[in-house]
Amino acid sequence: MDSGDDLRVVMVMLERDAESIVFTRSDGKEARFPLRFPVFEPSSMLSRIAYPPTFEGLFAQTSKGDSIVFELPRYDGASRLNGRLVVYLDQNKWRPVSDVLQGRDAGGQADRKAARRLVEWVEQGRIILPASAGHYYETTKWSDAEGRYRLGLAILQLSRGWQLRDPLQVRRDELRWMFKNGVRPGAVFPAAITLSPNVIHSAARGVVPPRPPADFPPEEAFRHEVLVSATALIDTMLDSVGGERGPESGWTGANQRFSDWLDDEGGDSQRKRKSVDVWLLRDLQQEVAEESYAAGWTTEQVKDWVSASQSVQELGNLPALGLFREMLHERHLNRGTTWKPNDVIDMVYLSCAAGYADFVVCERQMREPLARGIHRLGRRTQVFRSLAEAVAAISIALEAEADS
Repeated sequence: MDSGDDLRVVMVMLERDAESIVFTRSDGKEARFPLRFPVFEPSSMLSRIAYPPTFEGLFAQTSKGDSIVFELPRYDGASRLNGRLVVYLDQNKWRPVSDVLQGRDAGGQADRKAARRLVEWVEQGRIILPASAGHYYETTKWSDAEGRYRLGLAILQLSRGWQLRDPLQVRRDELRWMFKNGVRPGAVFPAAITLSPNVIHSAARGVVPPRPPADFPPEEAFRHEVLVSATALIDTMLDSVGGERGPESGWTGANQRFSDWLDDEGGDSQRKRKSVDVWLLRDLQQEVAEESYAAGWTTEQVKDWVSASQSVQELGNLPALGLFREMLHERHLNRGTTWKPNDVIDMVYLSCAAGYADFVVCERQMREPLARGIHRLGRRTQVFRSLAEAVAAISIALEAEADS
């Protein structure tokens, strides 16, 4: 038992039903204080949130009795990746993983076995399965409340707080990095797979996260931001009301018209690739203007860069934007391509994930152009269309890592 001098708070807990905040001491004693205002919305599925003052992780419990543990970032910015392999699953690849967690025998035997292996590796601390805003968008739109909850729960339990940063912000960061530093072999870009707060939806979408109280010291302000962000991620994914699909952005129709125009124009593939590059630069014109300005470039410098042939080659060397460019070429050069609303989500998120993850698993329609782009650019990310194929490759990588 701790002496009086050694007594310390070991856990802080918010309890919804008791409407209280509980401080647990190292000798097991508790101090309870009533919450001065409601913390949970009526539609929230959370019943309890807890974390130790050591800030090692966040524990959440749902009203159904399910538990979620999130890892939390360090104040000093040091990575908590600890050599784990990063495996990004496209939305439809989370279904068999969710079924395994629920004990269901849905799907094929090979996928069930592979899903179980992924779960084991996460629990053993050998891989990371990051969540993305794309997963949140797709999952929270389900009309089946129970299915939505179970799928969202699986993503939360296995991502453990790891996220793919907003791809639109990642692209901006890559552009600014390029304008500041150029792109050279071995260049190291800011991490896109992270535990950092408020990055799954970023300023690139106009999102302004709540700020900690102005009188908080820096480290406490950081912890406040982390706790609010992590709790909001869990609460949003599991909310009993779910979400609504946003309006069509017009991106699908614009790409369809451009693909149809390329089909009618004819010409060789090299000429068409140049046309696609012009299309891409026009699509990125606002980001290029703003990020080059932030990097200190003049208008004349940007004009010279855009008119130079190496501009698109430099874009091609960027981790996420380079792969997005390759996928855009593949889709537009394929005669008779039909563009669907989800294509923009798939291309943006998969190109970003493949730029920074070790493995990506996605459906065949996106796997083929992504894999060809990775091959052309000489990247190391491995892309698969089935969990079984991916798990076989991951197993080899883990064995090689253990032997090294």
